[in-house]
Amino acid sequence: MDQCIDALHDAYLDFASGAAVTRQRSDTLVPSGKSVYGLKTMDGIAPRLGVGAVRINSDIVTWPKIGDSYRRVKVPAAPGSRYTGLILVFSIETGEPLAIMPDGVIQRMRVGATSALGTHHLARADSRTAAIIGSGWQAGSQLMGLFAVRPDIEVIRIFSPNPENVKTFCRAWSQQFNRELHAVDSLIEAVEGADIVLCATSSIDSLFEVEHFEAGMHVGSIKPPEISRQCLELADRVCVHVGHGKPILTQSDDLIVPDHSSGRGWSISDKFDFAVCPTLPELISGAVNGRVKPQERTCFVNDLGLGLQFAVVAGITMRLALSAGIGQDLPTEIFTQLEHP
Repeated sequence: MDQCIDALHDAYLDFASGAAVTRQRSDTLVPSGKSVYGLKTMDGIAPRLGVGAVRINSDIVTWPKIGDSYRRVKVPAAPGSRYTGLILVFSIETGEPLAIMPDGVIQRMRVGATSALGTHHLARADSRTAAIIGSGWQAGSQLMGLFAVRPDIEVIRIFSPNPENVKTFCRAWSQQFNRELHAVDSLIEAVEGADIVLCATSSIDSLFEVEHFEAGMHVGSIKPPEISRQCLELADRVCVHVGHGKPILTQSDDLIVPDHSSGRGWSISDKFDFAVCPTLPELISGAVNGRVKPQERTCFVNDLGLGLQFAVVAGITMRLALSAGIGQDLPTEIFTQLEHP
């Protein structure tokens, strides 16, 4: 996590200066039985690492109601109950492919590191109590990122609608960090008196409401719907990732997708003007201020992921794998051609 945070910090400086580039995420959707098939792509170039990367997801997606909110849930429909997500890494010197890797671990590490950078600049330095809303895959990297930038946190409360998941999460991560995590029974119990609240869920409905937002609190989200519009309007400072807002959407006729309709999911971008908010690269570069006063209410909204993140984290992962002798060597000729493309 420390390496991810450091590498992304440098990449955001390069992005702010115009040296690194990225493309807005694209979602292409069609019906697939009772589910939806989604082909998602994003790409970016990290010159400092000498790589460009494309992230491709081939997903079967559903939107069940869990607890009081609707969730976006991917189905492991590939043979062996597996998911399909790939990162392709290329050399910016020769154009050749350097690596192909699954995106699962890397995608949560880049989200955790990005949230950590937001927390570093916006949360109070003397924060001692934190809450994580969620107990799944993304919540683990939020915890890693939190410990990396606020190691003096003393009390951490965990809540999600599934009590057994919360208990399992607390046991596993308490052992890993040798730190006590407190499983709680409600969102209110988790966030009351917290200095930092990190939302890490699959919800397409808002979870963190205005009555939860105390003076001096920092709240972060891994995607826009988790924090209500009223909270964003109450906040003294709202910072977004890079201001892309929502993905470029292409879908078949008459397809109704829950997180693009009925005021849910990405629709929050139509109700709150994220375009006027400072971005994380601006925050890191010092172009805008982070927290100024202890009593400020601050938000970091990870409005949309970036291909640049995958170029960076996959790039350093590739280097680590090579130095450790991990991976399978494939002939480059399989993926290159003599014919002019």
